[in-house]
Amino acid sequence: MNIMDFNVKKLAADAGTFLSRAVQFTEEKLGQAEKTELDAHLENLLSKAECTKLWTEKIMKQTEVLLQPNPNARIEEFVYEKLDRKAPSRTNNPELLGQYMVDSGSEFGPGTAYGNALIKCGETQKRIGAADRELIQTAAINFLTPLRNFIEGDYKTITKERKLLQNKRLDLDAAKTKLKKAKAAEARAASEQEVRIAQSEFDRQAEITRLLLEGISSTHAHHLRCLNDFVEAQMTYYAQCYQYMLDLQKQLGSFPTTVLANNNQSSSTCAPSSSTTTPCASVTPSLSSVSNSAASLSFGELKSSSGSRKARVLYDYDAANSSELSLLADEVIMVYSIPGMDSDWLMGERGNQKGKVPITYLELLN
Repeated sequence: MNIMDFNVKKLAADAGTFLSRAVQFTEEKLGQAEKTELDAHLENLLSKAECTKLWTEKIMKQTEVLLQPNPNARIEEFVYEKLDRKAPSRTNNPELLGQYMVDSGSEFGPGTAYGNALIKCGETQKRIGAADRELIQTAAINFLTPLRNFIEGDYKTITKERKLLQNKRLDLDAAKTKLKKAKAAEARAASEQEVRIAQSEFDRQAEITRLLLEGISSTHAHHLRCLNDFVEAQMTYYAQCYQYMLDLQKQLGSFPTTVLANNNQSSSTCAPSSSTTTPCASVTPSLSSVSNSAASLSFGELKSSSGSRKARVLYDYDAANSSELSLLADEVIMVYSIPGMDSDWLMGERGNQKGKVPITYLELLN
């Protein structure tokens, strides 16, 4: 027998097997043939595997959405992954916002209250962006990759073996149907032998499938460890963000005392009264205007005099050069004016240290 004859006979046998399975499957669906049922334990294992696959896919996809909300970016990363190439580095949203803030703060002037605050906020946003990038990388390695490996590896193997089991069952039931239809003793003997072989192959495949399916419990244990890693990565990320914002809040300081006093005074003015009383909304601006005028007058008086006054620092301030004095929120320094000085600045003294300070960072004390 040459190779061509062997291949032809093999193709014919395969075609016969396929036809036999198709007929058996169709008759089962029409209720015209009996079907060998799997034992309850194997059915439960199959159900557990399907459930694990379904929810693993959902959790994996939603985690990807959480880590990267931009669908176009996710598609791009998916394409690069399939091409086995590294995706180009992309500036994330916090980093981009941080850069805009730093640039605008530099444009407005680091020596101004608003410009300095923008720069500090921008630097914090950049740190949050870096923490976000670290979270994505850690989650991808420790959480998403194991879940994806299960879907694309273990479950594909289970699906392949389950399909083989289905084919072996169809072969077994087709052999049983053939045995029922056999009339002659010789035909019955051949059919009985065929049933024994099909039963043996079915039992062996059922055992292989069962062993694979029992590994789902180990998969759950592994995914639990991965879930703990993901939670720890999130905890680290949110703790970093909280600390960054806490530090930023300390750097920016609090609202000036005069503003807080105005708010309290406005609140007390808004007590219930008769309809002839002046509305609260009209009273508040006048109080604020008086307070602001008083503050401006105090600084104006100081600039026109040759004396010095104590002042409380409202916000942290980092000196831009050696002619300026760095400040810490809530500290008290001595301030005074010198001839020809810019209207927005005063000279500040702290012990032996001396330098220019912006008046927007100060509150004069009585």
